[in-house]
Amino acid sequence: MTTGAEADFEPAAVLGRIDAATGQLLRTAARFTDADVRAASLLPGWSRGHVLTHLARNADGGRHLLIWARTGVETPEYPSMAAREEDIETGSGRGAAELLADLRDSAARFAAEYRRMTPEAWRRTVRWTGGQERPAARAADSRLTEVVVHHTDLDAGYTPAQWPPDFVHGMLGRVVAAFGGRADAPAMRLYATDTRDAYDIGAGQPSAPAVHGPQGSLLAWLMGRSQGADLAVRGGGALPEPPFLY
Repeated sequence: MTTGAEADFEPAAVLGRIDAATGQLLRTAARFTDADVRAASLLPGWSRGHVLTHLARNADGGRHLLIWARTGVETPEYPSMAAREEDIETGSGRGAAELLADLRDSAARFAAEYRRMTPEAWRRTVRWTGGQERPAARAADSRLTEVVVHHTDLDAGYTPAQWPPDFVHGMLGRVVAAFGGRADAPAMRLYATDTRDAYDIGAGQPSAPAVHGPQGSLLAWLMGRSQGADLAVRGGGALPEPPFLY
């Protein structure tokens, strides 16, 4: 079944966003020295080398899903989650130049496969390593999310304030929907002060706190990339504590 979001999917437009985000990421990575890539990222236990390696392997994994959708031949995203983790750990110790080349080349391979996709292929269902079965179009949104959010995790000057508005708007709706299906997500109502959009988590419970702030700040907070210092709860009080999502 094709959802509204997938029916509205415009491959060329999304690839343009992925390419723009990738260009920004590559410019950041090109500044790193060998010492820089050994430094800690914002992700617990991961250096910048881990993040860069993860992004390169994610491009390869996404390309595999696109090949699966285009050819009909089952091509797993990763051999297994354990293999994925081993590849990231092994690759994280490389030098800055090798990491950059891997990041650039894997992104180019992903983009090349992306351009081979047909409208029918985008609608075909493929299976992620975690077991989720979704239309291949979701691999495009997933790649954009990986590049934008993990660029921030490099802790090298790119912050959620620089996330593209179209990415923020679409992603905020998806994150709210994801939390809506989780029993550990606190009920709340979100008000985006810059767009006047409102979102409910927890079926609009009357007692749920109302959190106000710019949509980008709301998204960064929900995704654990901000402490929410520029958000406010109507009537005062502490911000709810969203569970880990991504």
